[in-house]
Amino acid sequence: MRGRWIVAALVAVMALAGCGADEGAGDTAAAESEVAAAPSEAAAAPSEPATDTADDASEPAADSASAGAVTVEVTSSDLGDILVDGEGMTLYVFDNDTDENSTCYDECEANWPPVTGEATAGEGADESLLGTSERDDGTTQVTYGGHPVYYFAGDQSAGDTNGQGVVDVWWVVGPDGEGITGDGAGEEDAASADDDGTSGY
Repeated sequence: MRGRWIVAALVAVMALAGCGADEGAGDTAAAESEVAAAPSEAAAAPSEPATDTADDASEPAADSASAGAVTVEVTSSDLGDILVDGEGMTLYVFDNDTDENSTCYDECEANWPPVTGEATAGEGADESLLGTSERDDGTTQVTYGGHPVYYFAGDQSAGDTNGQGVVDVWWVVGPDGEGITGDGAGEEDAASADDDGTSGY
């Protein structure tokens, strides 16, 4: 009788041990499942936006060597056929320029701005007479017939020829590249200019 009690007690102890093992296994499985369900810190962290290298690209530098194209063409005026630019502004030559190199600088340049840039021949102009020369500041001045050409600050509108004959050294330009000399609209302004024609209107 006592032996049966001992056997029954052992069976009960083993059963309890088995239940505890099953519960522990269940707890372990649940814990593993919670870990699997929890997002990792790496996955939860928002990714850094990619750097847009296109925004960092530098803007293309401006082409400072090109001042744009100037059209030189021929138009009719009270002085005959003369050279003008594409906007109709009159072009002049300076007697003090003995070749393609300009002698007009400083105050003279302020009153007689050089025509700068690359030139193209428009209606009536002779392309073979077009050229360029380099000024002291490195800019490119248009020449025609071997003479540097200029604007006159006193001309306000297309067709004005107020610089004609100033101090008998400034002339509008004919289609052949030579200055058209003689009495002109600029003669009345000569009194305000120096003898070399480099200042005043």
